[in-house]
Parts: sequence; C-alpha cells; structure tokens
Amino acid sequence: MTGERGHDPEYPIRTERLILRPIAPADAAPMHVYKSDPDAVQYVPYAPLELADVEHRIATTWSNTRFAKEGDAVSLAVEAPATGGLVGDVVLFWRSETDRSGEVGYIFDPRAGGRGYATEAVGALLELGFDGLGLHRIVARIDERNTASARVVERLGFRREARLVESEWFKDEWTTLLVYALLEDEWRERGGTGR
Repeated sequence: MTGERGHDPEYPIRTERLILRPIAPADAAPMHVYKSDPDAVQYVPYAPLELADVEHRIATTWSNTRFAKEGDAVSLAVEAPATGGLVGDVVLFWRSETDRSGEVGYIFDPRAGGRGYATEAVGALLELGFDGLGLHRIVARIDERNTASARVVERLGFRREARLVESEWFKDEWTTLLVYALLEDEWRERGGTGR
C-alpha cells in the first residue's frame, strides 16, 4: 500500500463543485430525507430508514474515516455548496490488500439528480482509491434496472465485465447484477483524476 495518506485520508476532499467529508451527526436530518425515500433506496441494501436508524448508522457504520485493514469502508457526505447542502453520500470499500481491490457505492438525493454530482463524487473516490490507497482495481456492482447508476460509472471509464442473471435475492426478488470495473492504469490513461 502507498502509505499513511491513503490509510488516513485528509478531509475535506474538494472537487470542482463538491466537498466530500466525514459524515457528522448534524447530517442525520438532511440524510434522512433521501434515505427514507423508497425510490432513492430502491437499489441499496436497506429499506427506507427512520431518522433513528440514520442517527445510529452515523454513530457506528458510517463513522469510520480511515482504512486500517482490508474490509474497512469509508463513507463520506457529499455537499454541493452552490445548492446549500448535502446532496448524497459515497462509500469506498477496501476489499483486498493482497489483490489491491476496492469497491465504490453511492446514493444521492433524487432532487439533486441530473447535475453530474454522482459522477464527480465517485471520481474523487477513484482518486482516493488509486492514489491514496494504492488500489489496482475498483469495482461497482449495480442492479441491472438502475440505469442511472450504470451511466455514472460508464462516464468514468468503467467497463462492464459481467451480467449475473438473478444472482441475488434482494428485497424479496431475484435481481440481476452488473459488475463494472476499472483498473488503475486505465484510470491514469483517462487523466487519472476525479476532479
């Protein structure tokens, strides 16, 4: 791995229009707006959340800000100062130290859709993963019906590697997953920056 910068990232992470920072207790109410929306959480691994659930996850699962070991995940709030606040959140999972692999995930407030915020924020996660953590490969696993999410990673240069037909029992139905991946070399060839 590349050293302390990647294991203990410096925050906030700034892009052209966004600020990515650790999720704070004050984010609970604005985060609850989209995490309680059935359409917004349709393709994420939880049902619409109550405010108390969001507060609990902020205090536990979503509070990690560094990568200490493989298996760790860092979740970050995404702010768009031009719109006055939180527009979503993103997560980078460190899947394997040996294989130098990671995975990205993201959810955005539908009211902030269509502005390229998800693409810009995930681009910043790629920089954190490849430059900061020294990853070789980053994947995204996307429900086939979530075409907007697939477009995000396609714009960033991910290639579709697999279509896993009815591979997961998810929210009371069989779902087909698309697996996308991007290698560090491919990312660098595209300019190597998410900003």
